[in-house]
Amino acid sequence: MSLRLSTVILPYRRWSEGGREAWQRAEQLGFHGAYTYDHLSWRSFRDGPWFGAVPTLTAAAAVTDRLRLGTLVTSPNFRHPVPYAKELISLDDVSDGRFTLGIGAGGAGFDATVLGQEPWTPRERADRFAEFVALLDRLLSEDSVSYEGDFYAAHEARNIPGCVQRPRLPFAVAATGPRGLRLAARYGQAWVTTGDPKLYENGTPEQSVQAIRGQAEKLADACAEIGREVTGLDKILLTGFTPDRTRPLESLDAFVDFAGRHQELGFTEIVIHWPIPDSDFAADEKVFEQIAMEAAAQLR
Repeated sequence: MSLRLSTVILPYRRWSEGGREAWQRAEQLGFHGAYTYDHLSWRSFRDGPWFGAVPTLTAAAAVTDRLRLGTLVTSPNFRHPVPYAKELISLDDVSDGRFTLGIGAGGAGFDATVLGQEPWTPRERADRFAEFVALLDRLLSEDSVSYEGDFYAAHEARNIPGCVQRPRLPFAVAATGPRGLRLAARYGQAWVTTGDPKLYENGTPEQSVQAIRGQAEKLADACAEIGREVTGLDKILLTGFTPDRTRPLESLDAFVDFAGRHQELGFTEIVIHWPIPDSDFAADEKVFEQIAMEAAAQLR
């Protein structure tokens, strides 16, 4: 299978000041998909402009025709499945079935306390994530849902006419731990990883590849437990968080080497960040565009 190449466009620019053009350019460059983060603020961008994921993706859907769109990733930190399902169905409709929901457990960053709550423990995050995914699965697949859980409830929640994509829009489940990988195996049409965060500061690229291979093997085990073929899941690597950092974007050859090593692990999609000057995602835009236009052909 050919390796697909996608990008992440962070929502930090006004639509009229480069926002629209980035999404349109992503389609022109031939990217398979373009995603954005679903945060209310994020790390070093917290004190600068930052726009909402769903309105941004809706606007992107209106100015593109082929590009798949998605979140990398949504989390339960500040969302409730019932109103969010309505937004997702609407976004799937506006995009004519081009939307993928990247979904993860969330972390302990700004989004974890922005609603005034105490940060959840890792155990509670995992518990909420499991319930969030299961309820969204039903809300996006059924016309009417009633549910009473430990964290979320729905009373005759109507979602008619449902998704354009049937039986629902695809889930790309971000996970590295056992519980998350079981969720990916059960509910995912794709699995997402950023690698092993423990290796980001002091690990080597070789150690990172080994760690990701281990994650993929555990995903295969989780699929086997429920009688599912792991080959039925797409495998997505969101780059920028391995020890390589932005080095794969230094040249076409460097990227092809990086992507090829992960393609050998079974990855079907590599996602690179749209360059942002003076940030952790700074890169040469000419090299970035060359990678977008030429790398996929070398990875077939």
